[in-house]
Amino acid sequence: MPEASPTSSATGGAAANPSDAGLPRPEYPRPQFVRPDWLNLNGRWQFEIDRGDSGLERGLVDRELGAEILVPFCPESELSGIGDVDFLEAVWYRRTVQVPAEWAGRRVLAHFQAVDHDTTVWANGVEVARHRGGSTPFSADLGEVAGQEVTLVVRARDHKAGPQARGKQSDRYANHDCHYTRTTGIWQTVWLEPVPESHLRRPKVTPDVAGSAFQVEVPLAGPRRGLSVKATLSDGEGVVATARARADLDLAVRLTLAIPAERVRLWSVGDGFLYDLAFELQDAEGNVVDAATSYAGLRSVTIDGKAVLLNGEAVFQRLVLDQGYYPDGILTAPDDAALVADIELSVAAGFNGARLHQKVFEERFLYHADRLGYLVWGEFPDWGCNVGRDGDNQQPTATYITQWLEAVERDYSHPSIIGWCPLNETRQHLHDRVTVLDDVTRGMFLATKAADQSRPVLDSSGYSHRVREADIYDSHNYEQDPVKFAAAMKGLADGKPYTNDGGADRPWSVAYAGQPYFCSEFGGIWWNPDARPEEDSWGYGERCRTLEEFYTRFEGLVAALLDDPDMFGYCYTQLTDVHQEQNGVYRFDRSEKFDLERVRAAQTRTAAIEKRNG
Repeated sequence: MPEASPTSSATGGAAANPSDAGLPRPEYPRPQFVRPDWLNLNGRWQFEIDRGDSGLERGLVDRELGAEILVPFCPESELSGIGDVDFLEAVWYRRTVQVPAEWAGRRVLAHFQAVDHDTTVWANGVEVARHRGGSTPFSADLGEVAGQEVTLVVRARDHKAGPQARGKQSDRYANHDCHYTRTTGIWQTVWLEPVPESHLRRPKVTPDVAGSAFQVEVPLAGPRRGLSVKATLSDGEGVVATARARADLDLAVRLTLAIPAERVRLWSVGDGFLYDLAFELQDAEGNVVDAATSYAGLRSVTIDGKAVLLNGEAVFQRLVLDQGYYPDGILTAPDDAALVADIELSVAAGFNGARLHQKVFEERFLYHADRLGYLVWGEFPDWGCNVGRDGDNQQPTATYITQWLEAVERDYSHPSIIGWCPLNETRQHLHDRVTVLDDVTRGMFLATKAADQSRPVLDSSGYSHRVREADIYDSHNYEQDPVKFAAAMKGLADGKPYTNDGGADRPWSVAYAGQPYFCSEFGGIWWNPDARPEEDSWGYGERCRTLEEFYTRFEGLVAALLDDPDMFGYCYTQLTDVHQEQNGVYRFDRSEKFDLERVRAAQTRTAAIEKRNG
């Protein structure tokens, strides 16, 4: 399989070699940290389902497997060629790879962008990696194997019992309510990359709008005496700034890239301007030991009273709930164009961003959001821990914090991400004992703040709010009558906003403390004119009887939030239908359901908070 050559990250992303045109998902999977040498391992792998999770005892590490699968699509999907939607306790993959001889002298890393859920990797029969979590990348160091054949064997366990971060994956055999077909095993790109013994690790890029600069932290692997790091910032006119620092004094090199006033251009909604970044690790003689390219967007996020400001201005966040499901690929987009299309569909309907719901989206999506100027809230797929008794029903484990930190580390430098949401709808009553939910919610909040001081953090979307000092407060309200909805939401002006709870004497959340507030789920209007009576179709509230009834309801709900001078944004449910949940702005196949101009017009007028803070 030929290697792929990246192009400029900020002007088009990394693309695969044209000779790989038939390869599924051939694009460079990590567009914010690009090296020129890599090998895409998507395509045909040997495969076997291990329903009893007995494969290790039965020798599956050492023998050929009985079927084939198309990676990176999960075995439940049509695109994988398997299409088995039953519970899969464990699955196995096997592939022999010829490592390019020209990689001699460098260590070879096998990267797995996402494998659901507990993964073990063997190379030529030797275990080289273990990883827990279905949403975040991990790597296996294969050593210096240039010119050799390496047989990779992967086992992914996905047990159906016990607490596990599953997101919207169904806990029953079939889809039901807002739970959908499961994803097991490899569901994002697998690839090889050669690196020298001393090499760059992923930079952490923080925009500094007040200082007209980027603050860059570059961790290193295998540091040694005499090394230095050079960073170069460029735009379409050429080099903007350079910085250099010794790499043998600190574990992570810290650099400031100051931007001259005449070269400052902010990243903003609809104008995703990106600077190019280039990094070089050099030895004492100035020879390049390692190099990579990246990009960065200059923008700020801050809080002013109840307003969330972007670049110092109130920008009402007209967000849509995006669950990232596809009819044929499930959690995996069929191609890169589908990722772009979903953003374009959202913008066409009048949204300026999305809450990425119960899924850590692949990096290619975030790259396109970056370059298109599309606002994003990152979220962890925490559903799957509601397994205990009332009052202690939520049982998230320590791995929730571990996996979430991996996601934040991966996505820290993406300018499109303007907020973090570790948890969602963790419904549990407050009482006078500290519970596992209290500990993990606070742990995820503190871990996020420790990893990132540049963005606001919402402790849990909707409920249960357990962190009094959380930056943001929110609620979910699916009232379908616009008049009743407006009445329920109007208390924000008096510091008594609508909150989700289990009744006056059984609250789910700590009290509102005056933070910026938004309704992060509303609408979900049930409309599918093509649904047959025998189909399992649902949405929130009573199904609209006519198309005009949908427009009236949508316009009224949206207006109630746009006209509130204390509301900084909203998130409408949802971008597309997903299986039986048929309340999307678009159908599941992304075809249109509504007059988009009318939907767009309802949303794009100036919001009250934009007028007040303009």
